[in-house]
Amino acid sequence: MIKRILQHFAARVLTAGLSFAVVWLTARCLGAAGRGQVSLFVTDVSGLALLAGLVGGSSLIYLVPRRNVWLLLLPAYGWGALVSLGGAALVGLLRPVSAAYVLHLGAVALVQVLLSINVFLLLGRQRERTYNVLTTTQAGLLAVALAVAFGPLRWLSIDAYYYANYLAYGLPWLISTALLLRLPDAWGSRRIRRRAAARELARHSRGAHLSNLLAFANYRFSYYAVVYLADTRALGILSVGVALAEAIWLIPRSTALIQYVALVNAPDKREQTHAALRGSRLTLLATAGAVLVLAAVPAGWLAAIFGPEFGAAHGVIMALAPGILINGAGMQASTYFAGTGQYGINNRATLLGLAVTVPACLLLVPPLGIVGAALSMSASYAAGVLYLVGRYRRAIEATWVDIVPGWADVRWLWQRVVFRA
Repeated sequence: MIKRILQHFAARVLTAGLSFAVVWLTARCLGAAGRGQVSLFVTDVSGLALLAGLVGGSSLIYLVPRRNVWLLLLPAYGWGALVSLGGAALVGLLRPVSAAYVLHLGAVALVQVLLSINVFLLLGRQRERTYNVLTTTQAGLLAVALAVAFGPLRWLSIDAYYYANYLAYGLPWLISTALLLRLPDAWGSRRIRRRAAARELARHSRGAHLSNLLAFANYRFSYYAVVYLADTRALGILSVGVALAEAIWLIPRSTALIQYVALVNAPDKREQTHAALRGSRLTLLATAGAVLVLAAVPAGWLAAIFGPEFGAAHGVIMALAPGILINGAGMQASTYFAGTGQYGINNRATLLGLAVTVPACLLLVPPLGIVGAALSMSASYAAGVLYLVGRYRRAIEATWVDIVPGWADVRWLWQRVVFRA
């Protein structure tokens, strides 16, 4: 288990580094206002992708070990296309955006959704290495395409970002489709089986994905609050601070994803969870160390790296640091409830966080700006995770010693490092 987590973590580190390159390129070449436009577009695409996950999404990982791939893929593709294109049109009606923005939003969302469906299906069949290669390739293509557009081509426009996404998601989608075609699943099946699979997929996805939708609202409500209560320049600075802080989540997310795959394939869920507790504690320990390192980065370094406007992102990082650590701990508990089909607990935890973040943003953003937005995010994470971890501890009959890292874990890790050295 730990070896698989480390392999997946290495891939996520590389992906995070490439994503950091994208943040740096857009900040340096487009400025705070341009970076704000990129962040708003990414947030819109992410929202549509999450809505598309209502029929599909991570529940594909849960179902594909015991179902035909093509019975799951077809309804997921159909719903994804409907949400991506229809959702983009709705954004055009609700917000004053150009027709070109609506077209790019729908197209980029669609290709991203199709790729995510494919990689979830492959991951559910325990093709973890393939998953890592595809996600890393996508991040690498986006970074390289933007470097070429902003560098030799001198295409310093938000349009360059749109077209880079077509390449970054389109090519991995074609590769992943070819890999799915190589699976032994039979293509043909009776219509009644297709309908039954579609209903099962929708039923599981609604429960599993509602939590993701609520989490998205929890994580990104502050972005829309800053846009409407401040401006896109402020959003650009906020997004850089959030991107740097949330990059730390690649540590707990790597562990959580591997544990989720192992959990849904394990006959004894509780035994599998207890076997993974040491990995969860070490993950939390590593997350705490990463938070401390990031908080120590001075504002002058941020200004030197991203541009003079972005020194203010240091205040965002400091305000977000407690929430990043707390939410990292909550990811392990959330994974357990998702892997055992108890989606309601995750949903209630996220609803609790959302009930905090909305009024907190409306109260704190006007007087404190982007720091107020970051504080509201930390407060919402704390509220949701306290409820979630309490339920998790009772569900697996664990003590706080089983969940919270201690000196025994530090000694174990030190011995492993020294022995291998």
